[in-house]
Amino acid sequence: MTALLVVFMFLGFVAIDVLVRAVHRRLEQARERRERASALETSLRLDFTHEAKSLKRVTVAEPRARILAVDDEPVVLDSFRKILVLAGFDVDTVESGPEALGLVQRHDYDFVFTDLKMPGMDGVEVVKAVHHLRPDVDLAVVTGYGTIESAVATMQHGAVDYVQKPFTEDELLEFAGKLLIRRQARLEAQREPDVRIVAPSVADGAAAHEYCVPGGAFLSEGHTWARIETSGQLRTGVDDFARKALGPIEGVELPRPGQTVVRGEPLFAVKRGRASARFVAPMSGKVVQVNEALAVEPALLTRSPYGKGWVCVIQPADLAGELGLLRIGRPVADWYKAEIGRLRTAKAGAAAADGAGEWSALEQEFLLPAAPVR
Repeated sequence: MTALLVVFMFLGFVAIDVLVRAVHRRLEQARERRERASALETSLRLDFTHEAKSLKRVTVAEPRARILAVDDEPVVLDSFRKILVLAGFDVDTVESGPEALGLVQRHDYDFVFTDLKMPGMDGVEVVKAVHHLRPDVDLAVVTGYGTIESAVATMQHGAVDYVQKPFTEDELLEFAGKLLIRRQARLEAQREPDVRIVAPSVADGAAAHEYCVPGGAFLSEGHTWARIETSGQLRTGVDDFARKALGPIEGVELPRPGQTVVRGEPLFAVKRGRASARFVAPMSGKVVQVNEALAVEPALLTRSPYGKGWVCVIQPADLAGELGLLRIGRPVADWYKAEIGRLRTAKAGAAAADGAGEWSALEQEFLLPAAPVR
């Protein structure tokens, strides 16, 4: 009875904690919305005509992104400001293309939203000019019924997407959120890779943009790692580059205990759906132990690549002779940077490939050496 009472008390505390957190989150969201509404009301009374005649600017604390919207219809710009500011964006609005170009040259924006049909300088010209002046800014076209074909055509001049008006609040927020996710993904892909030599336990929790080289471990050209045990045997698995390149896995084909392996020839494979990728042996010898836990929980391979996700242990046939063919320490970090550059190029060129095709390309390009080195 006492144990049951303790259980009920524990569940009660958990429920109260969840409720308190939910209420606090809602109060915090309401506070942020009030602050943004106040900023919207205050900013619209400020005079920015020294920068652009029709400029209206609203800034918020910790904005999600900074947007410049240009449209010759003030009512559309009013909608942009109200909807996007309350959602946490900084927003500048102007009513003509020349004003927008002047602002783009003096300020840093993440996005420019331009109407397609405007007197004087139309949206196509705005897209061309902004893309020329600031190719780092993402351009979106606002189009009305009957001009969608023209909006699509602007993409060859640098626009990334278009939204049709009239739009609802939800439609604009969904559109802006989609653009923001795409921009963040692109900037992340362009970010200079951070390659560090760390303890194996630290490597398990590496961020997406951070590649960790395990201190004390050797790496092969096929992106398997090898650590020499006190017994002289070699424990091996996949490295941080391979796990980030392949992403989630659903299965592991382990080698057989007692199996003789040759350096540079297939040792084990990973699977996801119809896709599979083979990894080669970092060194010749005999498999003396496999990690049976991977058969039950394949995700260990990528969740803890240098710890619980090891694949097998090999008794080397020629440890001294083949060890010099592996990399360790700083040379690995330099090699990683070159491999990351090749990976980004390969992924950009295979954007339309399905999962199986992508893994096959990665296997051929990065995991399988041209020929075994003996």
